[in-house]
Amino acid sequence: MRVTAAFRWLCDPASGAADRLVPRWLFLRALGLIYFSAFFSLLFQIRGLIGPDGLLPAATYLPAVSRAMGAARVWYAPTLLWLSTGNAALMLLCGAGLIASLLLVLNIWPRGMLAICFLAFLSFVTAAQDFSSYQSDGMLLAAGLLALLLAPPGLRPGWGADRPPARAPLFLLLWEWFRIYFESGVAKLGGDPEWRHLTAMDHYYQNGPLPTWIGWYVQQLPHTFHAATALATLVLELGLVFLLFLPRRFRIAAFCIATPWQIGVILTANYAFLNYLVLVLGVLLLDDRLLARVLPASWRPGVTAPPPPGPLSRGAALRLSLSAVLVAWLGYATTVPLIWMLGADLPLPAAPIRVLEPFRVANSYGLFGRMTRGRYEIEFQGSNDGITWTAYPFRFKPQALNAAPGIYAPYQPRFDWNLWFASLGNWRDYPFVVRTEELLLQNDPDVLALFAGNPFPGAPPREVRAELWQYWFTTPAERRTTGDWWRRTLLGLYAPELTHDANGRISVVAWPALPPRE
Repeated sequence: MRVTAAFRWLCDPASGAADRLVPRWLFLRALGLIYFSAFFSLLFQIRGLIGPDGLLPAATYLPAVSRAMGAARVWYAPTLLWLSTGNAALMLLCGAGLIASLLLVLNIWPRGMLAICFLAFLSFVTAAQDFSSYQSDGMLLAAGLLALLLAPPGLRPGWGADRPPARAPLFLLLWEWFRIYFESGVAKLGGDPEWRHLTAMDHYYQNGPLPTWIGWYVQQLPHTFHAATALATLVLELGLVFLLFLPRRFRIAAFCIATPWQIGVILTANYAFLNYLVLVLGVLLLDDRLLARVLPASWRPGVTAPPPPGPLSRGAALRLSLSAVLVAWLGYATTVPLIWMLGADLPLPAAPIRVLEPFRVANSYGLFGRMTRGRYEIEFQGSNDGITWTAYPFRFKPQALNAAPGIYAPYQPRFDWNLWFASLGNWRDYPFVVRTEELLLQNDPDVLALFAGNPFPGAPPREVRAELWQYWFTTPAERRTTGDWWRRTLLGLYAPELTHDANGRISVVAWPALPPRE
């Protein structure tokens, strides 16, 4: 099997980028930590989210997929949970991901650990339905798959000086970094007019899914500051990211600009591991020559020029060809949607993109293309007499007015996140809200674990309801007077108020009648 020199230069690690050993080493360790954060957060939530007694049980969802797709279900719903959807299987999935991610951090069999992390996380994402509808999940799966092609082989490979990073997967990881920024900028400029009017950031810090206390302080700054940050966001996403394609000094400048920006986002909002992943992808902009100046001597690889690549065996040529097909497929599937996004009406085949959709590795991005106009919060309450109501306390979501918004990322409370999305829409589009009410009427332990406590520990309440509140950050004057970080006003019942009789039969007490929200 003949392989051209250009083909080997792109895809063969033996001809890889010998000046990117330290960035690769740092990237893989950091990716292991991000995977760990994802599985660690699932460990405490997965049973309540998709367990047999959870909000959206995988045991109900996967059989429905099987009936609809037959044997094709394995491709269109790729998950190890086809083997079992019980609580033990869910915990085993999280445990395997946690162990593999820690071993990846410790640099033990990176390729094997990356494969386990990818399969375990894909298995959850496939079965989690509404609880895995985030762009960050696709970002992690795409980066994890490409990292498999980037990682050096072996059980304990060290810096991998003899197998430097292959250029094609290295570029596709940087291409993902570029697209996250640029496609989000295109979505902003062509979407919400608030970006064009430079008012998009005026209430951003209070209206996101999980604000932070630092965001409260930034929110108090004048409109001039918020307009400047809106403009800077557009400049970064639509202009500065093109430094990726310029010579070395410009790539380093891109890293030096984008990294503090991501740190600022991390401090002022909780977007789980999203910003950490974007930050870590940016490390691949750097090279050994720069990092050798700032890292301890013990962290610097002793690198000599790798020997010229020798002839390939038939097996090695076949493996290299398969890798090339995969990176070419991923390159096509991530480039064509961007071309279409820019308005180019080219008759390019969509089938290669659709085939990859179940794996969430060929994604389009569009972060904050539309800004939310207000902050709404759903609060679950229980009562034994229909008069006195007690709220179920949340772990992360804003609720108590005097509680400072915390910094939780990269931990991702998916229940709290989805309630934020549900608050912007109609309860009929978010069946997990009514399902939560039903399970609270049963004191279901897995769902109660999603809350900070159970105000009805002895027996479940007779009635449960979900009310909708609108929240605002307090002003500095209000906070000095009351000590509160928030103020709120009741909008009404969000979802049907439910009750149950002595036989456990559930019925509706009242129906919601809320006005539409932007």
